[in-house]
Amino acid sequence: MELFSLKNKTAVVTGALGLIGKEHCRALSEAGANIIAADLNETEAAGFALTLPTESIGLRLDVVNPESLRQVRDKVLQKFEHIDILVNNAAINDMFENPKAAGEQSKFENYPLELWRKSIDVNLTGVFLCSQILGSVMAIQKSGSIINIASTYGISAPDQSLYIKEDGSQSFYKPPAYSATKGALVMFTRYLAAYWGNAGVRVNTLTPGGVENFQDEFFITKYSARTMLGRMARPDDYKGALVFLASDASGYMTGANLVVDGGWTAW
Repeated sequence: MELFSLKNKTAVVTGALGLIGKEHCRALSEAGANIIAADLNETEAAGFALTLPTESIGLRLDVVNPESLRQVRDKVLQKFEHIDILVNNAAINDMFENPKAAGEQSKFENYPLELWRKSIDVNLTGVFLCSQILGSVMAIQKSGSIINIASTYGISAPDQSLYIKEDGSQSFYKPPAYSATKGALVMFTRYLAAYWGNAGVRVNTLTPGGVENFQDEFFITKYSARTMLGRMARPDDYKGALVFLASDASGYMTGANLVVDGGWTAW
């Protein structure tokens, strides 16, 4: 079990206050790492960091702002002296203010250019900047693990029929920007793994399936039927995979995409 230990390691988790982000922080902390819970709300991030079992801090981070990233980098190095793990978790998953209008607004034909650009900015450019500014520290110290959080919709097309309600109406369409950015993330992982391989920095993708989180019952039923395990994921279903990728247990693994989706993409 020593292989899975993260004792004396420092981990930065972006989007740390999200449903899965919090579980990422807990998983790494329980394995022994000190956590930087990074999100837009510093007060909430700091409060959450206090609940973790290791020495952890919460910092404000805007992943598309290079100066914000440099400030986080400097604060982390001042306190912990090194950065060993970066979890690029921050992302936009489009939500529409008016549920009744979401079916029309989320259609490809109507999808707003503003939302497309915003998703690319956060989901892709944000990962690029975090990796460039924080990952460069790992390259200098000749060790580190970067984990990019993608999605099953980055390796397989969304099943839009999941969003058809019992009355036959389409409640929502999974937007094109989500699949496009998550798919690009898988390739960016391979690029960076090849680029920094000689520097001792491993870069892998973790591809999770959908997490049950108070969605409509018809959606949960349909989604669950599409998985081999017959259910949606629980928020903590990815903890083991994340610790594996962050730790020496995956020491000979880089440029890979670890798919943890209940069998969704294996049919």
